[in-house]
Amino acid sequence: MHPSLGEIALLFLKLGTIGFGGPAAHIALMEAEVVRRRGWLSHEEFLDLVGATNFIPGPNSTEMAIHVGYRKGGFPGLILAGVCFILPAALIVTFIAWAYVHYGTVPELGVVLRSVKPVIIIIVLQAMWSLGKTAIKTPLLAAVAVCSVVLSAAGFHELMVLLVAGVGGALASRVQRTATSLSVELLPIFLFFLKVGSVLFGSGYVLLAFLRADLVERWHWLPAGQLLDAVTVGQVTPGPVFTTATFVGYLLAGFPGAAVATIGIFLPAFVFVALSGRFVPRLRESPTAAAVLDGVNVGSLALMAVVTAQLARTAIVDIPTALLAIAAIVGIVVFRLNSVWLVASAAFAGATVYFFFS
Repeated sequence: MHPSLGEIALLFLKLGTIGFGGPAAHIALMEAEVVRRRGWLSHEEFLDLVGATNFIPGPNSTEMAIHVGYRKGGFPGLILAGVCFILPAALIVTFIAWAYVHYGTVPELGVVLRSVKPVIIIIVLQAMWSLGKTAIKTPLLAAVAVCSVVLSAAGFHELMVLLVAGVGGALASRVQRTATSLSVELLPIFLFFLKVGSVLFGSGYVLLAFLRADLVERWHWLPAGQLLDAVTVGQVTPGPVFTTATFVGYLLAGFPGAAVATIGIFLPAFVFVALSGRFVPRLRESPTAAAVLDGVNVGSLALMAVVTAQLARTAIVDIPTALLAIAAIVGIVVFRLNSVWLVASAAFAGATVYFFFS
């Protein structure tokens, strides 16, 4: 199926607007929309893109959006999908940064995130189950997946986990065959976030330590408290966690700073996907490369599983959040509701409780 550019734009605008929960949740929402609902990609094609994004720097879920746009709409689709996925979060975070600077606080979003998290857990589990049936093709690949979970839970870096998974996939294939107010200039802001977007692997959850080293300790552009506020806003708002850069850019140089920081941190993702996207389908033509990709795919799912387990411990903490999780299960399994509406309903419920009962 070949969607129009308008369909690509509308889908990723929607996902960028309601995509709470971080990279694992974003990928789960994309799987529900792109694979199961619209049939734009097969499960195997989607998994291959997930594996590919883990081997290039930058925000994984944004790169997935760019990959899907490139696969279904060529270079215009690449640009459109990425921009539409980033834009809602960038605008929301810019508004919050403006409120933060002018009123000394951020709008109360914690209750919305609290309501959305249990639903996100169920959506991610559904996506993992759906993708896992495609990715885990043999008992040996199942063993690679289990090993990846153990390594990730033990604290090994995600690139090491994926490297081991890729080698394990190749070996499995072989065995199978044989058996602040501080004013900062715009150019330094742009160059700094361009560097971050070019070298930071994995999800936005490692962003805090990475930014702290330069922004707080090296250059003293921000106090540690403001950086923590920026990362918090990036996580509790929908869309990419990397919109933390938008918040920081606004603190450093107002609206122009927010714009150049956003462009800087996301620009490398467009470049990396444009350079690597055409090679992903060709990997399946080589038995060895395909086996490595199979291993990377199950390793990627293992990383998602560990992140989901960590999120679950903070998401389902009392009776209301447990009831939301149960409601999400019923909505998905029994009524087959669109996951997008589940997330939006949970966010609306949280906001309603906050505004009328707090």
